[in-house]
Amino acid sequence: MRGGVPLLHLGTETGSRTTAAHPMAAPPAAPAPASAAPAGEPCDLVTVPARQGLEAVDILRRGADQEAMGPVLHDGACDTLGFLVPPGTADAWDVPGSACTRTNGRGLRIPAEPPVSGSGWLLPPAADAPVTDPAVLREALGQAARLIEAADNCQ
Repeated sequence: MRGGVPLLHLGTETGSRTTAAHPMAAPPAAPAPASAAPAGEPCDLVTVPARQGLEAVDILRRGADQEAMGPVLHDGACDTLGFLVPPGTADAWDVPGSACTRTNGRGLRIPAEPPVSGSGWLLPPAADAPVTDPAVLREALGQAARLIEAADNCQ
């Protein structure tokens, strides 16, 4: 667990940077378009709590920009979701409550099978959407957090 966010364990070959303590800032320019990481190429991994991640998946799938939706992993206990994003995303990732694991080609590549033992694909890799656009993901996670907060305050 890092910064209150359980992480998918990718091994010691990857670095990770948590941003749970950072305030929400204006999104930086995306490091690369979603089409920049074809299958088999390196990618970074954004991990979030499952509740927020599932809301974000729903938001992305309902949106007009559905092509921005890449593969999504879930851990075996379904506590965490992981969104595959272009390499370099971790350098500018600062979304509270999430973490972005930087691989720089040293570990995670878009695989046919889930890369972590005990995990599975919520949305498997597809040729037409190899990774999720980080700017679109940032917006969906922010909207999901606001929805969850509103729902929790109604109880």
